[in-house]
Amino acid sequence: MSLRFNAISSINNNETAIPASAKITGIFGTNVFTLKTAREFLSDEAYKSLVTSIRGGKKIDRSVANQIANGIRAWAESKGVTHYTHWFQPLTGTTAEKHDSFFTLKGDGTAIEEFDGAALIQQEPDASSFPSGGLRATFEARGYTAWDPSSPAFIIEIGQGKTLCIPTIFVSYTGESLDYKAPLLKALEALNKSAVEVCNFFDKNVTKVTPTLGWEQEYFVIDEALATARPDLVQCGRTVFGASPAKGQQLEDHYFGSIPERVYAFMRDYEQEAYKLGIPLRTRHNEVAPAQFECAPIFEEVNIAVDHNTLLMDVM
Repeated sequence: MSLRFNAISSINNNETAIPASAKITGIFGTNVFTLKTAREFLSDEAYKSLVTSIRGGKKIDRSVANQIANGIRAWAESKGVTHYTHWFQPLTGTTAEKHDSFFTLKGDGTAIEEFDGAALIQQEPDASSFPSGGLRATFEARGYTAWDPSSPAFIIEIGQGKTLCIPTIFVSYTGESLDYKAPLLKALEALNKSAVEVCNFFDKNVTKVTPTLGWEQEYFVIDEALATARPDLVQCGRTVFGASPAKGQQLEDHYFGSIPERVYAFMRDYEQEAYKLGIPLRTRHNEVAPAQFECAPIFEEVNIAVDHNTLLMDVM
């Protein structure tokens, strides 16, 4: 029997399990260190400093950073987290992370759980294998991740494991951007400065302009068994043979059509994980091409929207 027949046979024998319904507001943001959560786990001083940094871009004092780090760790440990990572977006087009545990040993050999302000604010991952656009030689490996307080920390669940993820920028030893987030933050600040100047011609009370963004995420859903039966998909990651694609309206009946049951189960699965991570998905539907679908969120502040879109691709 051919690989394709085996694939079809395995699909027919699979049962479709649709996740149980849950009220979205009941699970939304449960794995995110929101300001509401911060109010519970931080002192007044630490909370006010964090809010000022998020809304006004003010620097957080190192002593206060220790308080914030302890609060984030307490929240994460209450949810069963044992490791943390600086989560960043290098020039690879995907995300990157290096997990470290809260566990450490004191000088006398005592085992403790620890996460201080220094670990929250900055880390030094090996940058030698990340793209740099020719900024430096490969052997000059030093790169730094730095905490972005404007994007909240979150917890990723993989099986039974949970990891605290801290959104960060990624820069070289000499300060050049090695990621997509740092240039975005610089662009947003430049846009804010110029937009406020224009707005002040009409209203002197305007002090900040916040751009928003709502990503549409279009994707294809293909059975793993069918994909592995195609040598071109396995070897090249794309189709190199087959029928020519339709160029007209031949597939209009698929657009906004009824969502197949197995695809619907997949949608429900990733939507629930997305809601836990604070990703405000609102819309789902069939797209035009065969096996093509789409989801779309509510508009958010640009920096958070970009993080959520990148995170959604990880979840999917």
